[in-house]
Amino acid sequence: MPSVRRLTAILAADVAGYSRLMGEDEEGTHERLKAHLGELVNPKITAHRGRIVKNTGDGFLAEFASVVDAVRCAVEIQRGMAEREPEVSEERRIRYRIGINLGDVIVEDHDIFGDGVNVAARLEALAEPGGICVSGTVRDHIGDRIPCPFEDHGEQTVKNIARPVRVFALGPAAIAAMPMPDAVPIWEAPISARRRRSIVPPIAATVATVLAIAGIAWWVWLAPRTTATAPGVSAATATTSIGAPLVAPRLSIVVLPFTNLSNDPDQQYFADGITEDLTTDLSRIPDMFVISRNTAFTYQGKRVDTKQIGRELGVRYVLEGGVQRSGKEVRINAQLIEAEADAHLWAERFDGDTGDLFTLQDEITHRIAIALNLAITRTEAARPANNPDAFDYILRGRVATLKLRSRESSTEAINFFERALTLDPSSVEAQSLLATQLVGRILDFGSSSDDADIKRAEDLATKAVAASSANPLALLAKAEVLRVQRRCAEAIPEYEAALAVDRNRVSALATLGRCKIFIGLIDEGIAAQEQAIRLSPRDPNLWIWYFRIGEGRLLQSRIDEAIFWLEKARNSNPAGFIHAYLGAAYALRGEVDRASAELEEARRLGRPGSYPSVARLIANSRYENPKIRALAEATYFAGLRKAGVPEE
Repeated sequence: MPSVRRLTAILAADVAGYSRLMGEDEEGTHERLKAHLGELVNPKITAHRGRIVKNTGDGFLAEFASVVDAVRCAVEIQRGMAEREPEVSEERRIRYRIGINLGDVIVEDHDIFGDGVNVAARLEALAEPGGICVSGTVRDHIGDRIPCPFEDHGEQTVKNIARPVRVFALGPAAIAAMPMPDAVPIWEAPISARRRRSIVPPIAATVATVLAIAGIAWWVWLAPRTTATAPGVSAATATTSIGAPLVAPRLSIVVLPFTNLSNDPDQQYFADGITEDLTTDLSRIPDMFVISRNTAFTYQGKRVDTKQIGRELGVRYVLEGGVQRSGKEVRINAQLIEAEADAHLWAERFDGDTGDLFTLQDEITHRIAIALNLAITRTEAARPANNPDAFDYILRGRVATLKLRSRESSTEAINFFERALTLDPSSVEAQSLLATQLVGRILDFGSSSDDADIKRAEDLATKAVAASSANPLALLAKAEVLRVQRRCAEAIPEYEAALAVDRNRVSALATLGRCKIFIGLIDEGIAAQEQAIRLSPRDPNLWIWYFRIGEGRLLQSRIDEAIFWLEKARNSNPAGFIHAYLGAAYALRGEVDRASAELEEARRLGRPGSYPSVARLIANSRYENPKIRALAEATYFAGLRKAGVPEE
């Protein structure tokens, strides 16, 4: 009998932390899961005209004829799950991750198959507990039919799927805040204010992202621990053993001992190693307030109440997790909790092979910290401030830099850093970040006063380094100024110095690679971009890292690879210069019409008079190293000639 195929909306769901929950209470977890399925999940799927294809132990697969029905059903399930089990502690509650895709599937009586199903499963793995991830296709079909404030996470490379998947996410906070449309009467009543606060605070701009100690150094500044109200200090206080108020610094954290979830107690050393690495690296960052490992390990093996821990230790954030190892495979779960509200802000799981245990442990530590960078920064920036101080503006500027890079987002970030500097002229963070953004605006978009901006950036970076010569932000600002001055060979040691202080600073790693490309070390430069992508697979700067790989491959005359990466970059952020490089690559492959179209788009998006002649481009080129200049002549500039750029 021939296979039956149809286009369908596929919903894949699983339970976050299922193995841990079963390990703690196998029968109880099983019974609770059955109750959720019978009382909430199955009725919702039926009400939205879907069907359960199969149950998968800790999850289920369902299909719907309508994408809108699938998304509405997912939102209602997550709303309902947030309200259930109020008597159960937060860490023991069952929480689903849900992924939704639209695809062509092969249908059998009790199963469906195909890439569409696989993509839905990968999206589910990217969702946070209580959250939803959908593909770009689903987002396009929804349009404005449902008021879902999806967050665009860009294109993601997922396991066993050849093409990148565009991912859009809804976190628990966004789901809880969604209006209840009258047109869908089966939706439940709004979550009560009391329960909503206990699940996710309204201020939490939760991210599903996923994953550097460097990142936190980049985004986090802590006020000193003090009993007085000061910039960067939380208004929430605890009480010390002598009755004095203990104030939580604005961004303070404790890394609780990771739990060994393996059957073998001898594997505890690996869990302890993850805990110690995170604590040690965080403690190296200037001004970072991190509870010591000795204090953190006093909570090992105990049931934790994050609110109580926050009060006892005077911290705003708690990081906890678990490690499960079986043979050569290891799975690590981590979650970030805002202590005062006992709200989960971020959660992720990591799978790896223990063939090189040290490398695996090191990489997982990096990725967890990068993800914390995004989650904590956005959460803190979202906190309301009636009278913003310098730190408030620094946070808002950092969030602006997390947006898709554009002239508008660059201007927004610069304005925030300018305000911070006005309030605190001696702030090393404000000086460094403003200098870096001025350089970025020149390199990406140009300004009406490039020379003045370079001079100001140089002055700011010089002041920052003089005030704090070991501050990675200051070192990075100095390196960026050297780069914009076309002094890449001198910039490289500064990037390396920033990485020596803060080894996980992914932006410094990637830009170090860019400079290596400019001095002729193309393979090393590409490797740096690849490492940045691996460490921060959901980073807002992915597009520029894609571009740099494409640029390097173009210079090496590996045209098909260059086009692959340049197209990824263009699809993520259609900047003018990316169109120009893609046009050159198409022309070298003989696709002149496509090349001309890309060149036209590059001129439309670029400065007035962009790409006037090859001679002018060569004269202004940053390819000053003789070896790279020769490669560029044979590839990029040759391609532009074929695409239609005149010689003179």
